[in-house]
Amino acid sequence: MIDLYFWPTPNGKKISIMLEETKIPYRLVPVNIGRGEQFRPEFLAISPNNRMPAIVDPEPADGGPAISVFESGAILIYLADKAGQLLPKDVRGRTQVLEWLMWQMGGLGPMLGQTHHFRSYAPEKIPYAIDRYTNEAHRLYGVLDRRLKERDYLAGEYSIADIACWPWLHPEGQGQSFDEFPNLKRWYETIKARPAVEKGGQAGADLRTAAMDDKAKAVLFNQRARKD
Repeated sequence: MIDLYFWPTPNGKKISIMLEETKIPYRLVPVNIGRGEQFRPEFLAISPNNRMPAIVDPEPADGGPAISVFESGAILIYLADKAGQLLPKDVRGRTQVLEWLMWQMGGLGPMLGQTHHFRSYAPEKIPYAIDRYTNEAHRLYGVLDRRLKERDYLAGEYSIADIACWPWLHPEGQGQSFDEFPNLKRWYETIKARPAVEKGGQAGADLRTAAMDDKAKAVLFNQRARKD
């Protein structure tokens, strides 16, 4: 059984959805990032960047000792290879999926995260920052919409690329409207209707029971390099 070190954020939901899609048994291990649990030594041993999600697989394919994996994109690739699902084996199909997975990891996630931060959490409303990231969110929504104009999914068939992107899209909080992006809206609703996405998207829903308080903001938004 996979141990999933988790908090209900977009990156966490990528992995709970993937585990539900592949039907790999898993156990949620909550990591309350608003209370600093990501800095515990036992967690840093498997996720040295002090970020969740991370997984520990006690039964890797090589039959050797348990394997830990951090970074949500790396986890998706690992689980896809383990299950033999949602990542093509042919070089062209695999390359296409990995292109869009890396696009999400390097662009969509970080930029939409900054959009949320400056629109909702920053202690000061900074017009330049709000406009900068809201406009970039609009551009990225447009990239997805154009990509989906003549295909059902980002890389042809449903894959880890779609799983990576889907949890990050929250138009209202990001200053966007799906009405402006009809292909993206159709894709979003199609994925939302998948039973595994519904179940994985609700994983750990009881963990986040209140709005982010000042203590959580101090932990999440003021981190500097940590010394041993």
